[in-house]
Amino acid sequence: MPSFTSDFLHILHERGFIHQTSDDAGLDALLKGETVTAYIGFDPTASSLHVGSLMQIMMLHWFQKTGHRPITLMGGGTGMVGDPSFKDEARQLMTPETIDDNLAGIKRCFSHYLDFGDGSTDAVMVNNADWLMSIQYVEFLRDVGRHFSVNRMLSFDSVKLRLDREQSLSFLEFNYMILQAYDFVELNKRFGCLLQMGGSDQWGNIINGIDLGHRMGTPQLYALTSPLLTTSSGAKMGKSATGAVWLNADLLGVYDFWQYWRNTEDDDVIRFLKLYTTLPMDEINRLQALGGSEINEVKKILATEVTALLHGRSAAEDAAETARKTFEEGALAENLPSISIPAGELQDGVGLLTLFVRAGLAASNGEARRHVKGGAVRINDRQITDEKRVVATTDTTDDGVIKLSLGKKKHVLVRPA
Repeated sequence: MPSFTSDFLHILHERGFIHQTSDDAGLDALLKGETVTAYIGFDPTASSLHVGSLMQIMMLHWFQKTGHRPITLMGGGTGMVGDPSFKDEARQLMTPETIDDNLAGIKRCFSHYLDFGDGSTDAVMVNNADWLMSIQYVEFLRDVGRHFSVNRMLSFDSVKLRLDREQSLSFLEFNYMILQAYDFVELNKRFGCLLQMGGSDQWGNIINGIDLGHRMGTPQLYALTSPLLTTSSGAKMGKSATGAVWLNADLLGVYDFWQYWRNTEDDDVIRFLKLYTTLPMDEINRLQALGGSEINEVKKILATEVTALLHGRSAAEDAAETARKTFEEGALAENLPSISIPAGELQDGVGLLTLFVRAGLAASNGEARRHVKGGAVRINDRQITDEKRVVATTDTTDDGVIKLSLGKKKHVLVRPA
């Protein structure tokens, strides 16, 4: 069990962030002795990051809080190639316009966790398109490509697994690891960056960067990876029954985000408090000692603390209060997610299955039908067993809305427009 003296590694170790480092003692001494710059790369595959990226974001958050400078590297250049790591098939290629749109959305995610600016520990946002898009191919092959052994590249798990399954790996994707390694060298040259962090699936790519730096004359570079996280039941972080758990509020409302964390499995609550909140360890240890029905109160604390970091304390407490009124008092809370339906359309009536899909409570009519048959569907808190039911203005409550419910925890208000 390592004993770290630097604040950053000590915090990461006790909270469960560390999977592997390239040099425990060397990195610890470096972080103890000076202000260090580190980066994590993010591919712009969507207009928002989701909960699956939150562990990496929290690593950058703690890095800055302990007196160091984080870089969020946007893969505007590498995003045009696509990371093949542990993928069964090639990523769909994106246009420069799509990448630019996605980058604009992703930038909003980081502002809640990092302080950006020009100070010595202020975060910096960088786009690797700034150097990758101007590379001269033949010069790059001569200056950088000559340092890579194809034999060694073929031995990396991310490549080997694809080849072992006899799945195609394009030359385009094969170049990704060279470009990512070069990013590390370039960030060292431009910002004095000495540390790259990422998920454990990125270990081979990060070590490539360290080796390339050594061959191209950089100072000693370092690697730190976090474990790939799944829930206790084996589900992938960032996914829910209704889709990705986005960090941007325009893609997933505050209440739904809060509910995602409130529904955490019992065995994951303390682990998630350590990873996804900034609660002191003494407080987390106190909560860990609670048991029985009190675990539900701990889940509410988890949901509120994670939501407060992203959306602000006030919004998080509003979400918690909405849940309390809905579940404990049976009241109709105005802060529940809502959709608008033209009044004329409701006058004619909308099929129940169609409405549940439009409300985001089901992905398809077939899924909605299964929920009806399973007894999970309610309108205004009354169970509906008729899949052919039509919802109309006559269902509007005295509050001027129609409340759709799936089970006990998912509710959407339909508002006539």
